[in-house]
Amino acid sequence: MSFDFLWAGLMSITWKQALMYGVGALLIWLAIEKGYEPALLMPMGFGAILVNLPMSGVINQITQGVGETNGIIEWLFDVGIEASEAMPLLLFIGIGAMIDFGPLLANPKLFLFGAAAQVGIFLTVMIAVALGFNVRDAASIGIIGAADGPTSILVSQVLRSNYIGAIAVAAYSYMALVPIIQPFAIKLVTTRKERAIRMHYTAGSVSRKMRIVFPVLVTVVAGLVAPASVSLVGFLMFGNLIRECGVLESLSKTAQNELANLITLLLGITISFSMRAEYFVTKETIMIMGLGLAAFVLDSVGGVLFAKLLNLFSKNKINPMIGAAGISAFPMSARVIEKMGQEADPQNHLLMHAVGANVSGQIASVVAGGVILQFFM
Repeated sequence: MSFDFLWAGLMSITWKQALMYGVGALLIWLAIEKGYEPALLMPMGFGAILVNLPMSGVINQITQGVGETNGIIEWLFDVGIEASEAMPLLLFIGIGAMIDFGPLLANPKLFLFGAAAQVGIFLTVMIAVALGFNVRDAASIGIIGAADGPTSILVSQVLRSNYIGAIAVAAYSYMALVPIIQPFAIKLVTTRKERAIRMHYTAGSVSRKMRIVFPVLVTVVAGLVAPASVSLVGFLMFGNLIRECGVLESLSKTAQNELANLITLLLGITISFSMRAEYFVTKETIMIMGLGLAAFVLDSVGGVLFAKLLNLFSKNKINPMIGAAGISAFPMSARVIEKMGQEADPQNHLLMHAVGANVSGQIASVVAGGVILQFFM
């Protein structure tokens, strides 16, 4: 009897579901064997298999003789993402608690690179519209260029995009592939001589008072400029305030570790609800993966070209690779820039400059997400 059920189950698997098992296996392999964003790709990969099993018990279904049953993954998606967007927002508290804005505050001009490196978001929105996506879907696709998975999930959910699963997979996959994508993009628009430019780092003093005022000030300014960004920026800055206030050390550690790890774990497997074969295996998914890659490349190139523009008017030359560190993939992008600088000149150390631009990109990406929401909600 059990063999009959097994055979019937196997026969009910569609080719699209079988393909999703392969996608899930690929994500798990990338997470375990390659170490690419394992905390997210592994749950997403396993979840992709779960939700595509015939009559899967993890999503809502009506079973003959039993009636309607509620699936845990669909319930988590409804409660934690669709109804309240709680999971991505709570994750921002943990991210904020992890970030040290000291290098940025010591060299405020690095804010410019965080802003410049978001250009790929808006260029990709225009490309997606030209390819036939509706405006809300195009805006959701463009935010992949933020290099910030939670922002991509939140924006696509608020805008009710039809492609949340594909957008989430693209965002997290390309975040994981930053060490491969960014060197390619940077080398397209720089010479070895430019990559070897040295920058001296003078550690400026950043007072405790400044560290405490900064997250409050950023939240207020962002809220006035783009009110829709308050939830994004506010939770990020709240996490940072917990870190910097000096009187909530245990809460800061909890936000950085237990909270961030728990939400990351649940978010990864929950977002797999939108990876059901009938919605995921489409030509639009392939287009979204291509547009997401384009957004990452355009962000990196935009940051580099902005740095080169500044060099036309600057006495002390900036290594143009610092501009590429203005994306939100912290701290991976900063490490890439440091490594590429040393490849061009073994005595070249760009890490602290790159870190400053990188944390600036973290702020700029959530503000960009808020701007997208402001215009397209």
